[in-house]
Amino acid sequence: MANCLGWVSVVTCGAAVNLTLVTPEKAIKLAANDFFRQLLMEDGMQRNLKMEMLAGCGAGMCQVVVTCPMEMLKIQLQDAGRLAVHRQGSASAPSSSRSYTTRSAPTHKRPSATLIAWELLRTRGLSGLYKGLGATLLRDIPFSIIYFPLFANLNNLGFNERTGKASFAHSFMSGCVAGSIAAVTVTPLDVLKTRIQTLKKGLGEDSYSGITDCARKIWIQEGPSALMKGAGCRALVIAPLFGIAQGVYFIGIGERILKCFE
Repeated sequence: MANCLGWVSVVTCGAAVNLTLVTPEKAIKLAANDFFRQLLMEDGMQRNLKMEMLAGCGAGMCQVVVTCPMEMLKIQLQDAGRLAVHRQGSASAPSSSRSYTTRSAPTHKRPSATLIAWELLRTRGLSGLYKGLGATLLRDIPFSIIYFPLFANLNNLGFNERTGKASFAHSFMSGCVAGSIAAVTVTPLDVLKTRIQTLKKGLGEDSYSGITDCARKIWIQEGPSALMKGAGCRALVIAPLFGIAQGVYFIGIGERILKCFE
């Protein structure tokens, strides 16, 4: 029973951070893309693939202000849960595999996002929360460059002249398709980002000096297929997430909220 509870805690570690991450990340991404579309394409509605990709690039750059530190906390929480279960099964776990805990506690407490954030700030400074910034940019910019033009063109196929926009169902499906394709495409970059942002290494696990070093070691030691690990899971998670986000966004809830502040 204890082992089952331990594995459940590993599975759910980082859930709260994920929930906290989703709202500001999607809000920044969608709003920034609209801003750059309006800036680059006059009315923001004309079809211009190059400008759409450039707008997506701008959106990807803006979102990492929130994404990078949240991803850091999420990964450390998930990894701390894995190490905690490993420690329960092996009383002789080395000190290099210890997860974030309070220094004077005789037993290991379940880590929290607040505790990990404080430890990162205390030991590494603000730059600790932005470790892997380059890898995060390398993932999020291509994702947005692929996602937004693809979504815009798919969504345009369902444009209704009477209402002046696509239906909720069509926007939802367009978001799902575009999100899953973009997610699978940038999976190798997500693998690199996750490896670099994992601070606590277990026995025999490599440390990486940068993106190139990480990619080289994974390719040599695990093979090219390792760079596509989790592609299916990413598609299953991101597809409905972007489908819902785009569906709600195109209903106009954002505009109605903004009008309340005018």
